[in-house]
Formats: sequence, structure tokens, C-alpha cells
Amino acid sequence: MMKGNEAIAEAAVQAECRFYAGYPITPQNEIPEYMSWRLPEVSGTFIQAESEIAAINMVYGASACGARAMTSSSGPGISLKQEGISFLAGAELPAVIVNMQRGGPGLGNISASQADYFQAVKGGGHGDYRVLVYAPYNLQELWDITMRSFDKADEYRTPVMILGDAILGQMMEPFTPTPYKRPDLPEKKWALTGCEGRHPNVLKSLFMGEGELERHNIALQSKYDKLKKEETMSQAFFVDDAELIVVAFGIAARIALAAVRKLRHEGRKIGLLRPITLYPFPDAPIQELAGGNRRFITVELNAGQMIEDVRLAVNGKSEVLFYGRPGGAIITPEELYEKLLAQ
Repeated sequence: MMKGNEAIAEAAVQAECRFYAGYPITPQNEIPEYMSWRLPEVSGTFIQAESEIAAINMVYGASACGARAMTSSSGPGISLKQEGISFLAGAELPAVIVNMQRGGPGLGNISASQADYFQAVKGGGHGDYRVLVYAPYNLQELWDITMRSFDKADEYRTPVMILGDAILGQMMEPFTPTPYKRPDLPEKKWALTGCEGRHPNVLKSLFMGEGELERHNIALQSKYDKLKKEETMSQAFFVDDAELIVVAFGIAARIALAAVRKLRHEGRKIGLLRPITLYPFPDAPIQELAGGNRRFITVELNAGQMIEDVRLAVNGKSEVLFYGRPGGAIITPEELYEKLLAQ
């Protein structure tokens, strides 16, 4: 049994992360605190940077040298890191970024929120880039997805974001710390390792030659297409005969599942579809379910963000409703049960 933030940190260490740079912000402070003493035990490097901007650029440097590198923050801190995340994507450098979301906009509050959805899945920085975004909903997934994130970051040479929230980061529950098994990944021949008798490697996101940047962007889009084909993940509950399907991610999905199970027990034809990857979004499962008399309702801890992607996937074949609470307000299973019962 561990706290969620600590589970992420230990899973990162087990997944051979050997560099962490970050800056304190609630509600993710247990991650840097844990890394500050744990990384030196495995000959890794922990740096409390002078700012979030410095931290993400340190991650850039460590990744460029071939290290498995990670940072974490929340809301306003992730906003400050966005330029660096765009640089990482542009230079095709792997990194893991954890966002334990809090209420916003601005400094907001320290309560759990899902208001950073747009920022995470639409590319919060400049340029035509994406990052692979995971949305775990319990501690087992926090552990497993953290390990997976480092592997996928290396496999695709891309930043990967774990989008959590204050509840997941602070809660404690039993889980099984599955051992890490490193997959067969290509050697990082692109890394800056001091030449070592080879031609110099160049890592950059500035392309000034005629047509050079366009060609680079086309290559990036090809990578993102591959992500869509091979890395999209979702989980469905009771959807086969459902007339109303709840779509929710992260802690909202966990809350929704309790309400859906109660309604199912009472004979209601209701189901739940839970995106595990927010980018790439699970369009296909939603498209397959859309149509007929079936309706969808997105449940989010925000003012309505994922609903846009659900509507795009449904493509007018079903009605899409929304229920959410912004500003760090938490939906309870009982509250959601009453809302769904009225649909």
C-alpha cells in the first residue's frame, strides 16, 4: 500500500528512470520528495530546479544524453513547461511528464480537477505536435502505466504525459507492484554520447532549410498516426445492451463506475466507456456504439472538455449529454446516480 504519488515515483525508479528534475507544487509534492532520496540509492540524479521552466529544460538535456528522464507538476507548473514539452516533441526526445491536476484557471485551488484535458491532448505548446496521454484511474494503473510510459516514450521518441489528479495522487489503496520487464527497444544511437568515434549526432527542433520543417512535421504526423493505430486503449463496462453510455476518464470514471453498477443492479440499461489513452482518443469504440436510440453522457471534473472529442467520434449519430463540476468540485457517486437516473 502506497500513496499514489509515491507509487508513480517508485514505478519510475523500477522502470530505470535515472533523472528527475522538478519544482514543488501541491498536490504532487510527494513525487519529488520521494525521488530526492530514492534516486541517489540507484545512482540516479535528482534536481530541485529553480523553476518549472528550468526543470523541463533539464529533462530535455538528460533525455538528449540517452537517460530515462522525468518531471512532474500540476496545473500552473505544467503550463510553464509547455514550451519545453514542444521542444521535446520537436526534437523527438523521450520523456515522462506527470500532471496531478488541480483546480484552475490561474492558481485556482489544490482540489482535484480534470480541467487540463485540452492542454494535455491538444498540444499545450506551439506547433503541430501531440504527446501520448494516459489517464489512470487507480493505483494499480498508476504503477503499471508509469512503467509503460517510459517504454513508449523510448519506442516512439516522444514525450508521454500521465494525467492524474489530486485524488489519485493523495489516495492510498492496495495494489500489486508488478516487476518491471524492459522490452526489446532499439539502441539510442541518436543520443549525444560524446561522438565515440562516430559521426556527430545533432538533436534540434529548429529547421531553417527550404521545406525542411514541413518534411519534419509530416514525419511527426506519421508517428502520431501509428500511435492511433497501435496505442489506443479503453475499457468498457456493460455497453452491449446499454441505451445510455457514460464516457469518463481518470477518477471521474471510477466515481461513474460506482453509480453505473448501482443502476445496472436496478435493471437500468446503462454502461460506461473509459478512455485509458486520451491521446490517441478511442474514437473507434465510440463510433461502433453510436447510433440507434443510444445516447452518451460525458462525466468530467471540468466545465466540459472531453465532450468535444466524444461528439467528434459520435459524428451526429447519437445525442451527447454532459455532466460536470468545474473549479475543483468533486462529484460523488450518489450525486451522479441521481443525475443518471433522471436521464
